[in-house]
Parts: sequence; C-alpha cells; structure tokens
Amino acid sequence: MNILNQGEVVSVRGSIVDARFEGIMPGIHNLLLAGEDDRIVIEVLSHLNFETVRGISLTQTQGLSRGSPVVDTGDPLRVPVGERLLGRAVNVFGAPIDGKEAIERKELRSVYQSPPPISQRSTTSEIFETGIKAIDILSPLERGGKAGLFGGAGVGKTVLIMEMIHNIVGRYQGISIFCGIGERSREGEEVFREISDAQVLDKTVLVFAQMNEPPGARFRVGHSALTMAEYFRDDARQDVLLLIDNIFRFIQAGSEVSGIMGQLPSRVGYQPTLASELAELESRICSTRSAAITSVQAVYVPADDFTDPAVAHTFGHLSSSIVLSRKMASLGLYPAIDPLQSHSRMLSPHIVGDEHYRTAQMIRKTLAEYEDLKDVIAMLGLEELSEGDQRTVNRARRLERFLTQPFMTTEHFTGRKGKLIRLDDALSGCERILNDEFADYPESSLYMIGDIEEAKI
Repeated sequence: MNILNQGEVVSVRGSIVDARFEGIMPGIHNLLLAGEDDRIVIEVLSHLNFETVRGISLTQTQGLSRGSPVVDTGDPLRVPVGERLLGRAVNVFGAPIDGKEAIERKELRSVYQSPPPISQRSTTSEIFETGIKAIDILSPLERGGKAGLFGGAGVGKTVLIMEMIHNIVGRYQGISIFCGIGERSREGEEVFREISDAQVLDKTVLVFAQMNEPPGARFRVGHSALTMAEYFRDDARQDVLLLIDNIFRFIQAGSEVSGIMGQLPSRVGYQPTLASELAELESRICSTRSAAITSVQAVYVPADDFTDPAVAHTFGHLSSSIVLSRKMASLGLYPAIDPLQSHSRMLSPHIVGDEHYRTAQMIRKTLAEYEDLKDVIAMLGLEELSEGDQRTVNRARRLERFLTQPFMTTEHFTGRKGKLIRLDDALSGCERILNDEFADYPESSLYMIGDIEEAKI
C-alpha cells in the first residue's frame, strides 16, 4: 500500500466524514483509513476546498471523532480477483464472510474499470435458455445481455432468481457470480445453501453487502462483483453469469449517499446523478469476442409503480424485461409473469426463428383478447359471448395455466416436484393448445405441469 500523507478528521456525521490534509490532497475515489487497526475505511467523494475532503465511510464509524488521524492510501477501492475466489462468500472489499480461511490478496484490481471499447464487443445474438416456459417462450434471455425481473414486494423475484440459479448454474459451463445488494442475511444464507446443494459452489463467487451495512458499502458492492466478473471474462476468457439481487437497492444506496452528502434531490426525491450512476454500472456488463457476461437482475418496483424513476431508468439498459404481476400471483399462477407486459428484443424471427416468433405472437394475441373480454364476462357472463370469443377465452385460460411451472426451489413448500422444460417442448405444448387439442381437458389438468404430455383428462 502506497501511503502518501496523513490528515485529521474535521467532522463526522453518520457515514459522512470530512478530513483536512495539509500536504497533498487525496484524489477522488481514494481510500482513507482511520480508527484502531485502520478498520474504518472512507472513500473520498468530493473536495470541499484546497485542504478539506468529504468522504463516505464503507464501514461503521463508531469510535471516530474530531481530531482522529486519517491516512490517505493513494489508491481507490481494490478487490482480489481470480480463481481463489471461487466457492467463497465475500464482502465489498473481497474479504471472506463465510467463516473460512483468509483469501490471498495477490492480484488486486480497482473497482473503477472502463467498459470495453465498442470495437471489441461481440455483435452476435444468441439465446440463453432458462428452462422456465414463460421466460423462454415470451421473453427469451440473450447471451451477454441483461435481463430484469421487475416486481413489487412479495411477487416472487428472489424465488425466480433462485430457480434460475438452480436451472442455469448446474448445466452452465462458465462462472457464476451472485451479487446481493442490500440483501437480508436470511436470503444470503438461502442462496449460499441453494448453490451448495446444486454442487456448483466451486464455480461460483458470492458477493454481499447486507441491509445493515452502511450505504457506501451497498453502493459499491455492485462494482466489486463486476470487477471480479470482468477478470473471468477478459483474462480467463470464460463466460460469466452475473446475478444481481437487487438493482433497486443499488439506486437506493446511491440516493442515501447523495442525501447525506448534501446534494439537492431530483425527481421523486432520487439523486440527480441516478441515470449516470446506473449507466456506469450497466455499461460494463456486455459480451466481448472472447467471452460474455450475462446478467439477470431483480428490480424491486416500489408500490408497484412502474413509472418510478429508478424502474424507468433501469428498463432502458435491458435486452429482456420480465414483469411479475401481483394480479397473477393472487390467482395462484406462478411464476407470476405478466405475458403482456414482459418483452425481449431477442423475440425476433431472424433470432428465434419464424415458428417460435409466430407462436409467441399468437399467445400474446390470445391473452390480449381475453383481457379485453374480461369486463364483458364480469357483467354478462361467459355464455353471452359469441362462439369464437368463447373459444378464445378457453384457449387463453388453458395457456395461462400451462405457462405455470413447479419450481425446484419450492418443492419443500408445495410438495410438487420441480420441472425444467426444454424450449421445444414448451413451444409444442402452446401450439397444441392454440390448435384446440386440449379444449375438452379441464383447465386444472394443465396447471403446474411440465411437458404437455403430463395433462390428463
């Protein structure tokens, strides 16, 4: 560590620390160390004048007071990268939190990396199968793309992420990195156990900043995880699956940092720098010619309001948006994916093929017509509809139930064995329903099944 100079603390207000340096001023993003055994780590965010800096603490500030010595390291936040992180759970600094031995900090990299230049990026479009019917048919994921799982509280975002871990990581040839931003410790423990049970821990890195940690740590943990992912993509030339739960907590941490730094809030109370902070993170997630980082991000939607600035800004960075609906969840249709709100730019004939595209469009058309007819049914009853409309309703209700699926992560709650469905089987099932092959079957026979062949009269 390159120690440049020493200053003293001028003021401490929660996570915000002001420090005076008489010598060389620390640069923006430099780390300052203070407290006993240098346990308090502060990141410089602004220069107040020619001798005073203002920083945000990445650790708790208990015991820090005016006049305390503070040391400039001369370096930004750096984290260990490489194979030795595999199978470990670490914090924002890359230090272990799994109770195992310390990680050798041989190769350290700054968390502030530039995205790869456009000339080095891959231009091919490739589908990334998940084994979940509703996603693979209506909102297919892109290899090297970014997919968002949008939903309010309690509609199943974390469960869907866990199922993707189970389905993808097990047969995935590359490296998986799970980044928990503002996670509950219970959720973190469940993810760790799930990955251990799937026997893929040796190919996975888990990076956490929990809810009880300062906003500075939650704000930077995404950059730490991404730096580790970039090593595997650029140096090891391995595909990386980056799972982030939850991107809203990253924006929220940025809002907290902005507020305590004294910046004037912008729309709906968010930080004025929301768009640039999110772009800084998202622009680094991409494919190069050697390998790809594919990201699946859970996005909490506050009060189910999709016009919220945090949600609206996230939409623009994604190649697939999977919207979870409280209405679907209330009907017991899990995963509670709204087929009419969810979309993917991969759903194009020249990428997925004509058959897949045509089937997906027919499903959407049928479900949209059913949605329009619901008011008429509520007022007059199903019998008052024309014969053609009745057939549409029957198809739509059977499609809704066929697009449900038992999850492996919920087996011990539901008692139903989890299913992983191939895309071809899922498409074949939907086509047969659209052709009225299952018109005489009860709706319940298509609920929570895997392959269409499991339907019984």
